[in-house]
Amino acid sequence: MGVVAFLGLGSNLGDRLTNLQAAVDALQTEPGLRVITSSRVWETTPVGGPPQPDYLNAVIRVETDLSARDLLDTGRRIEARLGRVRKERWGARTIDVDILLYDGEQIDEPDLVVPHPRMAERAFVVLPLLELDPDRVLPDGTRLKDVRVDTDSVSPSASPLAVRP
Repeated sequence: MGVVAFLGLGSNLGDRLTNLQAAVDALQTEPGLRVITSSRVWETTPVGGPPQPDYLNAVIRVETDLSARDLLDTGRRIEARLGRVRKERWGARTIDVDILLYDGEQIDEPDLVVPHPRMAERAFVVLPLLELDPDRVLPDGTRLKDVRVDTDSVSPSASPLAVRP
């Protein structure tokens, strides 16, 4: 498999930890996609949007032969399968699967922006991503370890999600 990508996972409805693991399990069954590793799970207060429960978040590293567009479609299909309903922007959800980074590429399309446009502002993305790739340089040349985020709203919550060898 040729491309390394990082996906952000989040859940704040139902059994949040089970939802995150179900997303990893579903991704592992997709042709052309291999989950390599997971960060720890972090508990996070919601950022923006309506009042809602706290999130559990994790970042996973994948290798894939899928294009970024196909990876986005795969994530959305898994979200739907796991009960995600898109009612309101930044609303509560059973599962969220976001493409954070895709092989160092920069993509700017109406429904696909990579790197994720607010990733460097969100501790629930930066901290788990640092666990997986502390030396990562973002496509704009910024070193991930130089990104400063407010860590008051996040805390480690659980071990990394299980990844099938």
